[in-house]
Amino acid sequence: MTVVPIIDINRDPAVVAAELDEVCREIGFFQITSHGIPETLAEAAWNVTRAFFDLPLEHRMAVAMPEPGYPYGYSPLSGESLSRSLGAAGLGDLKESFNAGPFEPPTREYVDPDEASVYVPTPWPDQVLPELRAIWRAYYAEMLKLGRRLMSLFARGLRLPADFFDDKLDASPSSLRALNYPEQNVAPVPGQLRAGEHTDYGMITILRQDDAPGGLEVRSATGQWIGVPSVPDAYVINIGDLLARWTNDQWRSTLHRVVNPGAVPGQATRRQSMPFFYNANWAAVVECLPTCLRPGEGPRYPAVKAGPHLMDKFRSTLV
Repeated sequence: MTVVPIIDINRDPAVVAAELDEVCREIGFFQITSHGIPETLAEAAWNVTRAFFDLPLEHRMAVAMPEPGYPYGYSPLSGESLSRSLGAAGLGDLKESFNAGPFEPPTREYVDPDEASVYVPTPWPDQVLPELRAIWRAYYAEMLKLGRRLMSLFARGLRLPADFFDDKLDASPSSLRALNYPEQNVAPVPGQLRAGEHTDYGMITILRQDDAPGGLEVRSATGQWIGVPSVPDAYVINIGDLLARWTNDQWRSTLHRVVNPGAVPGQATRRQSMPFFYNANWAAVVECLPTCLRPGEGPRYPAVKAGPHLMDKFRSTLV
């Protein structure tokens, strides 16, 4: 597969599920339309995010991640190197980010003390941009709905009951992230990208991106880097490591990166994107699905708990 396909998900679920199964086996990336996210809300989230990155640096730093390993808040330019999640000694990525976690902690007791780490509060710039929190809260809720819808279709594609993943996602500690890739007025250091090559760690990623130079690229099975164009009112979806692990790697968690724009005369090169990382419950056990074992084949991986896996990966990327 040499292109990232576009799939209308508002059709017969059986047909959509079969298409998703095929594309997840081949490339693990696709774009969706007819997703049900209100465009007015998506635009509001996009615009208030741009307003955040336009704030003076001191206001952004006022809501910075308060300590190393803290998952939420602002991370400045070059504060993260995604290629380090693969063990590479990468340079800091040419981006800044703002990250938010769940808006409500669970009403039950934590499964283990470490689970509390994904429910720590997000630092919000309420004094200078009070509308950010409310708009992101509404957008986060819509992303959760879309994530559940996609996982139901994925279950069908894996020849499982449509509700198979429901009890593994009913306390999902998902995170919403915004990325700003500033104008590149000076050539970057050789080997330094806007986002180094990496795979995503969790279940699925739901990405809204803009149409600006220096964008997302996906590595095909043949090693070719494929650009992912911006499609109006579409979301880019990709499979994460944990969902690939659940399928015994029958579905692909694919390497991807964000490249530098190069010289684009007369065109702005600033870029923004908003990924939503839809995660399994902290204590969800990820182990090979029975429908993903071929005759005579055993599981490739031991069972793991979703939450600890995610936090270990996140901490490995910090610079």
